[in-house]
Amino acid sequence: MEPLVKHEGNTAVLPRVNVDTDQIIPKQFLKRVERSGFGQFLFFDWRFLANGKDNPDFELNQDSAENATILIADHNFGCGSSREHAPWALQDYGFRVIIAPSFADIFYNNCFKNGILPIRLQEEKVYELMENGKDKVYNLTVDLENQKIADKDGFEASFTIDSYWKEMLLNGWDEISLTLQYENKITEYEDKVTL
Repeated sequence: MEPLVKHEGNTAVLPRVNVDTDQIIPKQFLKRVERSGFGQFLFFDWRFLANGKDNPDFELNQDSAENATILIADHNFGCGSSREHAPWALQDYGFRVIIAPSFADIFYNNCFKNGILPIRLQEEKVYELMENGKDKVYNLTVDLENQKIADKDGFEASFTIDSYWKEMLLNGWDEISLTLQYENKITEYEDKVTL
């Protein structure tokens, strides 16, 4: 995975509560076996009209959300089934950071495992970010190393993160990468056992 140390990017605002994984990536697109290519189906039922054209009313279809890499969402984001396809779709679409007051637990952990930084932030700070990014291009800097979020107009907020997940993201490690750091010891042990 690509390390995430400091990320600067445009935001997309999704002021909806209880966004479940079936809305993030609908079930009909779960047949793919690879982890890529899901971004085109992200929020499919909201992004597109029945005729296949972009829904002009959907938040991610607004000009202000174009090329967004930071998603600002509302309470309980990622609830519903535990499908790992949801963070795959968000990442494939281009999101590296998701900021919300709360997340569903399984989704929250799946984000870390797939290189996305989910940030739990105080409700009032999230709503301030939503207001700042409403109907205009809004840029944020997320500094994982120092656990800070800032914009160019004076907004600042701190966030907490488990040290394990922080180290994983800073180094671009997934759980396999972490295991491979002990490859020499694993080989040494295997050699002893086979003798």
